[in-house]
Amino acid sequence: MLFRVVSLPEEELAASAAFHARVLPELLEVLGRLAAAPSPELLTLVFAPADHSHRGWRLAAVQGLAREHAPLRINAVAGDSEAAIAAAARYLDGAEGVTGQLLLLDGNGAGEMLSTTA
Repeated sequence: MLFRVVSLPEEELAASAAFHARVLPELLEVLGRLAAAPSPELLTLVFAPADHSHRGWRLAAVQGLAREHAPLRINAVAGDSEAAIAAAARYLDGAEGVTGQLLLLDGNGAGEMLSTTA
């Protein structure tokens, strides 16, 4: 399941504050419903691209959520290419041991690489 995180401020501290105040309550409701499902799923947060200063708070949020809601797998991607987001979602769906990760996508061929199976 993809959970799109939208309309965050550009400045990192303001974005982190908005995520925790506005997005997190809704996200926790979704996680509660997923946890009550017969078999745990994968939840992937989709962030818009941002500069390097956002990586720390985003990764900490995803790691904390993944620890708190195990065995539900929670990861995040950051990018604006729908093809790259879809490819990363397919990859994460098949990577059963991957949780608590933040993947930065650039959309320049990642879709081809991530969707290829050996």
